[in-house]
Amino acid sequence: MIPSAFTAPGRFYRGNLHTHSNLSDGGLEPAEVCRRYKAEGYDFIALTDHFIGMYKYPLADTLPFRDDSFTTILGAELHSGAMENGELWHILAVGLPADFAPSHSPAFTPVEGQESGPEIAERARQAGAFVAVAHPQWSGMSLNDARSIEAAHAVEIYNHGCAMGCDRADGAFYADLLLSEGRDLTLIATDDAHFTEPDHFGGWVMVKSEALTPEALLEALKRGDFYSSQGPELRHIDVTKQTVTVATSAASSVIVQGHGSAAVAVHGESLSRAEVPLMRFYNSPWLRVTVIDRAGKRAWSNPMPNPGYAGT
Repeated sequence: MIPSAFTAPGRFYRGNLHTHSNLSDGGLEPAEVCRRYKAEGYDFIALTDHFIGMYKYPLADTLPFRDDSFTTILGAELHSGAMENGELWHILAVGLPADFAPSHSPAFTPVEGQESGPEIAERARQAGAFVAVAHPQWSGMSLNDARSIEAAHAVEIYNHGCAMGCDRADGAFYADLLLSEGRDLTLIATDDAHFTEPDHFGGWVMVKSEALTPEALLEALKRGDFYSSQGPELRHIDVTKQTVTVATSAASSVIVQGHGSAAVAVHGESLSRAEVPLMRFYNSPWLRVTVIDRAGKRAWSNPMPNPGYAGT
């Protein structure tokens, strides 16, 4: 079995799905944010300003910044309702229509009469958006909270802004437990860039698409035709009942993770190919791959079914 990101037609495009401008709490104007990402070699971004009343519910018009080599997807970071810790939800929605209706969210504090987090996530998905659980570790999210966002396509496995600002970048704990409960989820790495600290150009998605258009990219994201990275390239993955074979840019570790404690690593110098045995994964219905290079930078595959799972 070969994951669809490596069989789908087209090429890989590099993009950031979580970005802020001075329309909310970012430090730069939308045009400058787009210029910097394009200059850094990105093919697309989603400018996802905080969709709350204190910023007049911005849904940034980035259409003027598109050209033949760079595009944008409309989006926002949605906020409505309280999590179990009493704080406001943060939900990433990429591919929103320009007329997406605001919730009653005047500021970063929950108020009575708001939609819940699950409700606004479902409304965004019904409107056509790719929906992700944003920075669950940073948010102090409970597992019950994570379970409640049934509309989510993805979980942020890495958030660069949270890595730089508070060392709470990880979403793997939540993603792995949800996968083991049967949820169909993908994993995204993002910047959450504000350009007020070194929170940019640190995590991205590589999306396999036939065209560099917002529509094609959005559909590829929803299909799971992508992987996430801080630097390493995933070039191919092939899964059998016995092994996962990974082709990658130079790496020092190739790790397969699964249900519970199931994980096996292959280590070496300048690895470009690794075969990881799957004996430990007989009880895991799902698998995912992490590649780590000598600088400690990671790349993450999306989860995939385990053809050797004993329960099938």
